[in-house]
Amino acid sequence: MTFTLPGFDLDHFVRSTLDEDLGVGLEGGGSDVTSDSVIPADARFAGVMDSRDPVVVAGLPLAEAFFLHLDPDCTIETLVSDGDRVAAGTDLMRLTGNARALLTAERSALNIVQHLSGIATMAREYVDAMRKGSITCTLLDTRKTLPGLRILEKYAVRQGGASNHRMGLWDAAMIKDNHVAVAGSVGEAVRRARDAGVKPIICEVDRLDQIEPAIEAGAHHLLLDNMAPDVLREAVSMVNGRAATEASGGINLDTIAAKAASGVDYCSVGRLTQSAPAADVGLDFKPV
Repeated sequence: MTFTLPGFDLDHFVRSTLDEDLGVGLEGGGSDVTSDSVIPADARFAGVMDSRDPVVVAGLPLAEAFFLHLDPDCTIETLVSDGDRVAAGTDLMRLTGNARALLTAERSALNIVQHLSGIATMAREYVDAMRKGSITCTLLDTRKTLPGLRILEKYAVRQGGASNHRMGLWDAAMIKDNHVAVAGSVGEAVRRARDAGVKPIICEVDRLDQIEPAIEAGAHHLLLDNMAPDVLREAVSMVNGRAATEASGGINLDTIAAKAASGVDYCSVGRLTQSAPAADVGLDFKPV
């Protein structure tokens, strides 16, 4: 199994997640007291992970890593791939191995598959809704992610067919209203970023009269904040291809098609990572 993402340490993630569940380093911690007391050390289990709802799958390689970490000899058959859209009742993974190890890893494995599949599923729903208004607009996520899980959550967004906005504070300048308030104006804020050699420069504007000063100062990308579709259309016309345009704010499944139809290059939706519900994925074991 190979699963790599830039900036992500799979081994560390698996170890730290399991250590948290096992209470490693805490008084009395360090073991799964239920499995160790109830399940014989040599008992074996076979299990099937399945989806109880229609979902877009994400996180199966991570689940596999949790099981293999505690039982390197367990047998795992992955039946679908991350990014697949599956029907309710679809088997995702079959596994056989040491019963104690599989039970100890079960919750961590399910948590990550449920969480990432929930994000991927919501991303696909938004992409499908957006396509009713535009076939060229790109759906973006935001930095509204859970601490420590950003790389995985943004991975799940991609599995759902959307794309990533900037990964963090380091890979693009994003000038928002609080930056503008300190700098004094949109134009001045953009000029400072430009003079510092920052690229690219994304600038939030919430009024049409801020567009020209932002572009003239050197903005590469305009975040058009909380604008209605007719205002977005006018903004796109004013920009006239001189910068990328992004609709942001007030976007949900009911509004995204109209906003995308305005001609913007991007629509960004924070809830993809901020509030996607967990997918209903389960795992049932039986002795072998």
